[in-house]
Amino acid sequence: MGIAMNRRGALAGGLAAMALSGAAQSQERKPMYGLIGQMLAAPGKRDELLAILGESTAGMPGCLSYVIAKDPANADALWITEVWTDKDAHAASLKLPAVQAAIARARPIIAGFPQHFETEPVAGQGLKG
Repeated sequence: MGIAMNRRGALAGGLAAMALSGAAQSQERKPMYGLIGQMLAAPGKRDELLAILGESTAGMPGCLSYVIAKDPANADALWITEVWTDKDAHAASLKLPAVQAAIARARPIIAGFPQHFETEPVAGQGLKG
C-alpha cells in the first residue's frame, strides 16, 4: 500500500507540475493583438487607396493576417482586419520604411477612420492559438 500511495503521490505531483508549467508558459506569452477598422477614402479614391495599402502588407514581422476588404454598402469605405503576434509587433510595423512610405502616399486620399476596434484574437484558421 505504501508503494501504491507513493506512485499516486508521484503521479499527482507530476500532473500538478505539468499544469503549473503550462500556466506559467501561458502567463509569459503575450496575447495576440487584433485591429478591425473602417477607413474612408476621398470620394472616388477607394481603389487607389486599396492599391497603396495592398502594396505595403508584405514583409511585416509578427503579422499573422492583414485583410483589406471593400465595404459593399459604402463605395468609399474599406475594412481592414489585422492580427499580430502581439501589440509590440504592430507598433514596430508602423516604423518600417515600406509602411511609412505607404502612409505618406495614402494620407492625402484618406477621408477618415470612423470605426476602430482593438481585439485579442484567441483562435482561428492560420493563427497560433
